[in-house]
Amino acid sequence: MGMTEETKTSEPQTHPAVSVTRPGDGELIVLGTTRMRVLEDGSHTGHRLAIAESVLAPHTQGPPQHRHARHDEGFYVLSGTVRFTVGDEHHDAAAGTLVMVPPGAPHTFANPTDQPAVMLSTFTPDLYVQYFRDLQDVLAGGRPLTPQANADAMSRYATEPA
Repeated sequence: MGMTEETKTSEPQTHPAVSVTRPGDGELIVLGTTRMRVLEDGSHTGHRLAIAESVLAPHTQGPPQHRHARHDEGFYVLSGTVRFTVGDEHHDAAAGTLVMVPPGAPHTFANPTDQPAVMLSTFTPDLYVQYFRDLQDVLAGGRPLTPQANADAMSRYATEPA
């Protein structure tokens, strides 16, 4: 083995750290009857991707129908049934269903059933996670989550009511 090869192999290998979020870990955000656990807020993905798990209590109304200008949103239903509304079309998504919402598509979701529903959401890029933190701050400050407060928060993240 020549000198150059030896030098190469003795240099420490630098790899990005692998991130592991265990059950019970992650940032909990409670918005009314929805509990969201942020599993990845973008800080380990160069802000390319965020992932959250949401538990929607029975009879949970979702957000007002809205459009994102700058990120894709994915929803994978883990249990229960989630009703997605796109314009005036309704899709009842049972466990095992993936719904991908591209930028510009109007959408909302709800749990109209008597059972809780759990879904995993992806945000690419991650910018929308901060929106949920902002909503929680409004509620924590004792202010009502009015449609205007919601629209104000959305507008900070390239999102508008549809």
